[in-house]
Amino acid sequence: MENSVYFNRFKDYLENVKKASSNTLSSYLRDIRQFGEYLESHEDIDYSEADEEVLGNYIDMLRSSGKSVATVSRNIASLKCFYSFLVSQKMAESNPTGKLVPDKASQKLPQILTSKEVELLLEQPECNDLKGYRDKAMLELLYATGIRVSELISLNVTDLNLTGGFVRCVNHDKERFIPLYPAAVKALTEYMDFVRPQMIAHEDEQSLFVNVNGERMSRQGFWKIIKSYQVKAHIEKDITPHTLRHSFAAHLLENGADLRSIQEMLGHADISSTQIYSQLVKKQLKDVYKKSHPRA
Repeated sequence: MENSVYFNRFKDYLENVKKASSNTLSSYLRDIRQFGEYLESHEDIDYSEADEEVLGNYIDMLRSSGKSVATVSRNIASLKCFYSFLVSQKMAESNPTGKLVPDKASQKLPQILTSKEVELLLEQPECNDLKGYRDKAMLELLYATGIRVSELISLNVTDLNLTGGFVRCVNHDKERFIPLYPAAVKALTEYMDFVRPQMIAHEDEQSLFVNVNGERMSRQGFWKIIKSYQVKAHIEKDITPHTLRHSFAAHLLENGADLRSIQEMLGHADISSTQIYSQLVKKQLKDVYKKSHPRA
């Protein structure tokens, strides 16, 4: 059987059965495609013929070529998922990934902005044109809720309740309701009442945030927006769309919010994902102590 057949059936499984997110889908398929290319060029065998030695050699090659721990670990996860699927479909006799173990990576704490840096960033959009009002509303919403960028651009107008002061966020058939602070409500109200009606291409457009063509904002589009405001604000830290999510969580924790509430707002399935912010806050306190205590 040709590798393309295995690949396409796995793709169909991820899309229609596992219902993987677009990011997971693209990552897994890229990893499996690259492994297939390796098999063709180095081993001259198809996916079903690869054994533990072949898989081990491939992972060793990734490590020796300078791939990061995270990249190698993701490749291992992709291969384990792929071969579990092949075995379940009787497209492979056995699973050769049993001995593959991801490298242990030291947990890297996320970078966050200080409260002053957040204020500086939020001040950058100039509300003197349609784009400025839209950008202001997006940044305020992102910091107010800590939602992911994929969730931000997926929002529809029906997900916003300005009267109640909250936004409804749906991710993988799970929904959560996150409150909005007054400044975010104000920015969103101005956008919804005066700006969005002028920006949408069609009256039946459901996307909450649209680009200059009146269509749903893309991840790439928002990335460019936030990077431009980083430059404008002269903030030296490398700001990504996820930086505001991390800052949202850390600032809540600093000001007395409990981890369970933050977990609920962030949409983390496991609280262990949220506990990293406790480490982050502790590290900041330690840095302040070393910098400020006369005997430190």
